[in-house]
Amino acid sequence: MIKIALDGPSGAGKSTVAKAVAKRLSIVYVDTGALYRSIGLFIKRLGIDKSDKESIISQLKNIELSLQFKEGVQSVILNGEDVSGLIRTGEIAMYASAVSAIPEVRAFLLDTQRDIAHKNSVIMDGRDIGTVILPDAEVKIFMIASPEARAKRRYLELIEKGEGCTYEGVLADIIERDKNDSTRAVAPAIPAEDAIFLDNSDLDIEGTVNKALEIIFSKVGAEDIK
Repeated sequence: MIKIALDGPSGAGKSTVAKAVAKRLSIVYVDTGALYRSIGLFIKRLGIDKSDKESIISQLKNIELSLQFKEGVQSVILNGEDVSGLIRTGEIAMYASAVSAIPEVRAFLLDTQRDIAHKNSVIMDGRDIGTVILPDAEVKIFMIASPEARAKRRYLELIEKGEGCTYEGVLADIIERDKNDSTRAVAPAIPAEDAIFLDNSDLDIEGTVNKALEIIFSKVGAEDIK
């Protein structure tokens, strides 16, 4: 089996690329960000402020999270509810960034993520996969893109979903989240020492996927991916 860690900042396209790579290699895709988003959704529904760490920690005992995979597609189940379609908003992304900075939240999810990687060949995307979650991953990729390129992609995605937003607002959110994610004391979003950088500022999805596959096959042989 093989473990592939795909890290990088918000909006770099990690989830899209990881899904495509998983499909090409017939391995399991694990979207760790969806787990944090689900906790953020739970906290928001309770009316708890995302900066209220103590209240967030106190609610972890009331959260049951699991991932279900069907034909390579991941669904996130929160307390028996499939919330996969409810967690992809800008507001929930900010909640996810806040809760992911809490050590108790990260510890809460650590075993879930490692257990999946222990039982399957996986590509897992997030902020600290190569440094914390899967430090023994055979392949570690740190995917980057300029804030402007990421903001443009995210803005178009949100507009297509019918959400009211501006490019300037999306860019400001990305810059703020980059700062929060890279400077937090717990599991900051920084590359592992042995990670390979993939800058896709000027690449489309197909080009990025092909580049990721080049990196993967430079580290492992096709016979190792099962």
